[in-house]
Amino acid sequence: MKEVALGIDIGGTNTVFGCIDSEGNCLVTGSLPTQKHAAIEDYLDELFFEVEAEIKKSTEKMQIIGVGIGAPNASFYTGTIENAANLRWKGSVPLASLVKERINVPVILTNDANAAAMGEKVFGAAKGMDNFIVITLGTGLGSGIVVNGDLLYGHDGFAGEVGHMIVRESGRECGCGRKGCLETYVSATGVKRTVYKLLARHMGESELRDIPFSKLTAKMVAEAAGRGDLVAKETFKYTARMLGEVLANVVAVTSPQAIFLFGGLTKAGDLLFKPVAETLEEQLLSIYKGKIKIIPSGIEENAAVLGAASLIWNKR
Repeated sequence: MKEVALGIDIGGTNTVFGCIDSEGNCLVTGSLPTQKHAAIEDYLDELFFEVEAEIKKSTEKMQIIGVGIGAPNASFYTGTIENAANLRWKGSVPLASLVKERINVPVILTNDANAAAMGEKVFGAAKGMDNFIVITLGTGLGSGIVVNGDLLYGHDGFAGEVGHMIVRESGRECGCGRKGCLETYVSATGVKRTVYKLLARHMGESELRDIPFSKLTAKMVAEAAGRGDLVAKETFKYTARMLGEVLANVVAVTSPQAIFLFGGLTKAGDLLFKPVAETLEEQLLSIYKGKIKIIPSGIEENAAVLGAASLIWNKR
């Protein structure tokens, strides 16, 4: 019987799950809407019904040895989700214990960026590295920091929120309730906001000028930059420089071997990677110069599920 870890990634829209073996192979996978049920118990009933249904379809006989979960505002220490803004279940949700009631195996819960970092260590390009950072660049900005081989959790399980470092006093409003957080500038949403800031400042021609905010995507901005659009190019230069400056500060605290950039925004390629690396090197203290690599993630498929499952495989 094949031993597998059940990886679960709880997103604001969908939940994705998969059974992952020790080599990182995804033997079964599935998904369901996250926000369908008002009660967490009803959500978990449907989740495990779907998991069992997918396993029954497989020709491979499997034994689940543990459940790894990535979720917003998740605490590794308490196994709870705490006041996640993009989930229906408010307050403190004892997710790990509720899951354990349904399947009596080890259950590990952390936020999605920490799961991505562990996935990189177990199955991705960070194999053999004990000190590195993963920055997830999607709708927001997440971060997972590995120090001396272990994820950095802090005393309460919520350490490592690089996206909520304040980079502009009284800057852009953030979903966390504060102003000027990095993710309001460096994220897919941040890119869109920068485009409109630059369009308001400059009267020159841009193919982005007539696109409504609700229709604009970071991918469209990257494609426009590739065609030479000055506003689009300036947007990525501004975004990359801000990220590089903040990473130089984070390096001064953690001294990583490498920083991995992961997520949809990284599809911009050299538009993002090159100026981030240049700014980082420029802003680093001299003792760190020439030591830190900026690398794309080594996980291309089933990344969220692999990351969640790696929480279990890392403990084997």
